[in-house]
Amino acid sequence: MPELSRFYGIVIKMMFNDNDRHHKPHIHVYYGENEASVALDGTVLEGKLPQRQYRMLSGWLAIHEEELYEAWNKAVREIPFDKIKPLE
Repeated sequence: MPELSRFYGIVIKMMFNDNDRHHKPHIHVYYGENEASVALDGTVLEGKLPQRQYRMLSGWLAIHEEELYEAWNKAVREIPFDKIKPLE
């Protein structure tokens, strides 16, 4: 699963051709022992994250919305996508 971004201990990945289970554009987020699938609109589809990390992630999602959808459109077609700048 290719890494999309990483900041403040949060690792964000996006899988290729990963639209069967959740049927919605999403990312996979890891923070310590926490894991979650989060839609690009910020909805948690599965799993959980600590509140503070979720707020940081939500801000990052809003800032990079266009880039995220571009990456998703490439990923479902199994085309490599670029990394996205981390939250600073």
